[in-house]
Amino acid sequence: MPMPLTVQSAFESWRWDVSTVVVTVALAAGYCVARRRAARRGEAPPMGRAAAFLLMGTGIWLLSGISAIGAYSSTLFWVRALQTLLLLYVVPFGLAAGRPVTVLRAALGADGRARVDRVLASSFARALTAPATASLAILVSPWVLFLSPWFEVVLRHGAADALTRILLVAIGFLYFYSRLQTDPVPRRRSQAISLLVTVFESLADGILGLVLWLGPLCAAGYFDSIGRTWGPDPRLDQIIGAGIIWVLGDVLGLPYLLTLMRAWAADERRHARAVDAELDAIELAAATESGDSGERSAIESGADSRAGVRRHSGRVHAAAPASPGDDAEPATTGLWWENDPQLRDRFRR
Repeated sequence: MPMPLTVQSAFESWRWDVSTVVVTVALAAGYCVARRRAARRGEAPPMGRAAAFLLMGTGIWLLSGISAIGAYSSTLFWVRALQTLLLLYVVPFGLAAGRPVTVLRAALGADGRARVDRVLASSFARALTAPATASLAILVSPWVLFLSPWFEVVLRHGAADALTRILLVAIGFLYFYSRLQTDPVPRRRSQAISLLVTVFESLADGILGLVLWLGPLCAAGYFDSIGRTWGPDPRLDQIIGAGIIWVLGDVLGLPYLLTLMRAWAADERRHARAVDAELDAIELAAATESGDSGERSAIESGADSRAGVRRHSGRVHAAAPASPGDDAEPATTGLWWENDPQLRDRFRR
């Protein structure tokens, strides 16, 4: 058992965690090599993305295993709760924000991109990244971990502990990768779905916190067997852990919520531009069609006018004026007295 947890021991307590060191170093090295190759092709993501992957992702993952968080995770319930939050929410968010799939595609070249795209287009990948699959996995994971016999197995056996922590990161990465959609994904969906799932996830964390606060002690047999004589008693220890899951879980979710809101706004702007472009194309096609029909009408109208002039000219030539000696009826102006024979002759004189 480690020494009593104090401010000094929190900075001085370190342990060697083989699984965490190997996995994080391998991921960081692979990402750096792939990003260097992508940079030579001019396709590397910004440095901020790399910082998110290396610092928030692999960096916090490493600290959660070798620092005081890892050293006291099997002694205090609230420390285990804090470690679980980091591995399920913070570390995967940093890894997904680094755009590892984009970096991998750029580093592999054309053939490698084709292979990655085939994997992403598979039905298995679509099912794995579906909102129901990833969301249900991240919602259920803390409930299963803390409220099932598996929790005591994790506390007692190092191999189960290491595998469980890696699994938590994998579940969290699957969720954030499919919801952030900053990388190529099997199918893009509206960010409104992600916002709705985030609301349910916050509610689930709050309910889990209440259950841990008011419910029975978790892994009571294990914590009694380690014989800890310092720090909070088991009930207070679990209450502190419940508060961390409830309150700190919502606080840690704020950056993700803000990112989702920005992505949603960007999606709405892209959708609006697409709709505007479609409407502009329809208006342009209608204007072009109207112009063509107007030109055809003008041509037809001109042809009709010329034909009418020719017909009228023919009538004029056919009906030439009669000579004064002819008995033709004199032309009239349309006045009413010209229709009366007597008045007509009088006024004509």
